[in-house]
Amino acid sequence: MARFDDKVVLVTGGTRGIGRGIADAFLKSGARVFSCARNAPANASAGKGGAEFVQADVRDAGQVGELIETVLGRAGRIDVLVNNAGGSPAVDAATVSPRFTEAIIRLNLLAPLLVSQQAYPALKESRGSIVNIASVSGIRPSPGTVAYGAAKAGLLSATVSLAQEWGPEVRVNAIVAGLIKTASDAADEHYGGSAGIEKIESRLPARRMGTAEDIADACLYLASDAAAYVSGAALEVFGGGEPPSFLSFVEDALKDRSRQ
Repeated sequence: MARFDDKVVLVTGGTRGIGRGIADAFLKSGARVFSCARNAPANASAGKGGAEFVQADVRDAGQVGELIETVLGRAGRIDVLVNNAGGSPAVDAATVSPRFTEAIIRLNLLAPLLVSQQAYPALKESRGSIVNIASVSGIRPSPGTVAYGAAKAGLLSATVSLAQEWGPEVRVNAIVAGLIKTASDAADEHYGGSAGIEKIESRLPARRMGTAEDIADACLYLASDAAAYVSGAALEVFGGGEPPSFLSFVEDALKDRSRQ
């Protein structure tokens, strides 16, 4: 596993779920890690072997500026930025409010651009890298989370554009995360409970959903010297991908035929 001794890493949305897994992985690799979120977690630390928490809403340009200044004030540099903050509940596209749609796009697309832009001078000086956490929702239909899927598609486009505009000083890559199961997931809400998870996992080529550790390991690779010639890439971390839905229809039809 890559080592990041003497490196400084900033993870947005790094206090729980995938973000917490990413922060912990960089800590184990020797990095000094800063995490941010809108609300401080109960175990927020000022170091002491854990990630250093900085409260910030990454949708707000002023707070993003203060976040970057705080990290630079404490650590003097930024080597790796992981734009992880994001997400969306399921909503009806026909009735959802314009305010909600704007908020989802702001969190999942505009926020990563804001943080990247304001971290750019420090990353350029350290010849660092950015890892954007995207989603399969950005490369396949995303019914129920239309704005989220559109924002993640935009983030993938921005990744390629920034890689070309900011190279060679700053590498910019993305991770296309598949279905991920974390300790903070409300399984009943997201996947239909344990029965739903079992059905999903039985259909995936890897026969399991992803974990925060799977995404974290991909982040370590993309941020490491082993990926020195990797920029503008979208690394698909989804266990082979989701089979097309028509296959389940075919299976049902064959089962019905066998019963006749």
